[in-house]
Amino acid sequence: MADKRNATTGVTTLNGRNRVLATFTFFSMFFGAGNLIFPPFVGAQAGDHTIPASVGFIVSAVGLPILGVVAVSFAGGFERLANRVSGKFAFLLGMAIILTIGPCFAIPRTATTSFEMAVVPFTSDLSRGWTQFAYSLVFFAVSYLLSQHPEKLSKTLGRFMGPLLLALIAILFVFCVIRHPGGFAAPMGDYATGQAARGFLDGYQTMDLLAALYFGIVISANVRSMGVDDESQVRRETALAGVGTGLLLIVIYGVLAYMGAVSGSLASIDPAHDTGATVLTNLTGALFGPFGTAFVGLVFIIACLNVCTGLISTCGTYFQNHFPTVAGHRMNYRRWGAVFTVFSFVVSNAGLSMIIKVSVPVLAALYPIAIVLVALALVDRVFASRFPRVYFWTVLLTGVTAALNCVASLVAVFGGSLPWLDAALAMLPFADAQLGWLCPAIIGLAIGVVASRIRPVAGSSDRD
Repeated sequence: MADKRNATTGVTTLNGRNRVLATFTFFSMFFGAGNLIFPPFVGAQAGDHTIPASVGFIVSAVGLPILGVVAVSFAGGFERLANRVSGKFAFLLGMAIILTIGPCFAIPRTATTSFEMAVVPFTSDLSRGWTQFAYSLVFFAVSYLLSQHPEKLSKTLGRFMGPLLLALIAILFVFCVIRHPGGFAAPMGDYATGQAARGFLDGYQTMDLLAALYFGIVISANVRSMGVDDESQVRRETALAGVGTGLLLIVIYGVLAYMGAVSGSLASIDPAHDTGATVLTNLTGALFGPFGTAFVGLVFIIACLNVCTGLISTCGTYFQNHFPTVAGHRMNYRRWGAVFTVFSFVVSNAGLSMIIKVSVPVLAALYPIAIVLVALALVDRVFASRFPRVYFWTVLLTGVTAALNCVASLVAVFGGSLPWLDAALAMLPFADAQLGWLCPAIIGLAIGVVASRIRPVAGSSDRD
């Protein structure tokens, strides 16, 4: 239990052991399907330019989520932060994020990715449908059972699953270094040029910035269960766990990107059809044969099970708080968890490639909004609180641009096109780098500053 109490303030803080435990719990909730398949895919495509590509990836896949954890922790929660735009916005964005990191994309992806890594290499195409059905059923049943007590996740994820996952990845990395034949392939696909920028954009695929905005709910519950009862200290401990998680992720992403680069030098891939799962399968198959494939499959199962459990806990807690009753029926945490588990089970059988294709445009719409909110929260005391209307205008123009990009991308995914919309979006500065939302965000910031000066907001903003 926590064993430090300030004699003057009476505030309890976590000791070193429990801070490490909270960090491993946070890490286990973050590190799952996307975190495993995208860094190797970056390395396989970037080849001898893996370092700049990895730096770009780490900035968006680690830097942004950890800043998000810090910003949300000190804002008093994501909803209090989003309320600085408006109450309706906070509700709608919260729902969109929860559904994205939950049953619509991230939760199903955990089962699908682990299945493709651990089971597909040992099954035939004829039996794949029924095998995936059976695997998903068992996978989600175990995750649901582990998620029954979200405030006690530190006892399973923090003490056992997280350290075990790190040990397995370390073993794989050591063998990869020892048996690497030397040399790396030339960059290919999307990484033929502009590797750092491309890596930054692919960092969106981990969904960690969106998850960071709500994972604090579960981590805070675990911190309280360790004896910390002062809310400001709970936020500090949650932020510290986030920073520790960020350091772990930087090391692991670097390791996985290196492994992807090694795999690319052993067996080429087709960036248009293959995934990071293919990259790791090629690597372990070339280095260790069937045993290696089974070993990395175990790594995937553990990582994906960790994240699936954390996501079910997060979504169940969110919906219990916001929708305690539906159509007159009481919906507690476990019932909401069961709903999300069953729905995710159905979606997971759509296949990994389709889940990724559909999720890309949605993430491209949500990420800019989340980035803008976090950035404003980080400068709130020195800037944004003096011009409170910057929240509304910056998010509005960013959101409109991001939504239009999402529509155009989804139409393209399903084989259609909107030439007039594509042409209009292409006119935005930095559109080639898929950062067309930057200029609208800056314009919204300027409008917000002017609007705050002309018509100040009555009363005080929701601040800590």
